[in-house]
Amino acid sequence: MSEIIESIIQNNQEVWSSTSELGDFGENAAATFLVKNGFRLIASNFKIPIGRNRKGVAVTGELDLIAFENDVLCFIEVKTRSSDTFNSPLTAVDHRKQRQITRTARAYRKTFNINGVSFRYDVVSVLPNERKAPKIKLTREFWTEAKFKKNFWLGDPLYL
Repeated sequence: MSEIIESIIQNNQEVWSSTSELGDFGENAAATFLVKNGFRLIASNFKIPIGRNRKGVAVTGELDLIAFENDVLCFIEVKTRSSDTFNSPLTAVDHRKQRQITRTARAYRKTFNINGVSFRYDVVSVLPNERKAPKIKLTREFWTEAKFKKNFWLGDPLYL
């Protein structure tokens, strides 16, 4: 087992001292990539209270990047991984994470009274590379808010 771990460490292209350092690198790389591709950045690391958990503790949501692409408001989750050997960075944006981002985006739109504006949820995956520019992939409209709306006629549970 230790041989496998050693091999993974040796094959890693970049060594990061912490996951927050890796995440900061990814968010900066994603922001630069988006601006170069015509996005107008509005905010980064936007935090807002989104409710309380089952124990009554306040929950704060965070949006990595908020930007406009043309006239569409984009709520962008950035996922950076040192390697995609085991999984794509996109796999980390699971149902729970999507729900939390959706709740946070709703709170953002409500706080700033944003109505009648098209919006979507995007994910940018970043894979650093020591020898050349990082591999960056934008996945537009990774999910929609519709999956979290209650369908009364079907008896679906309310996810939000």
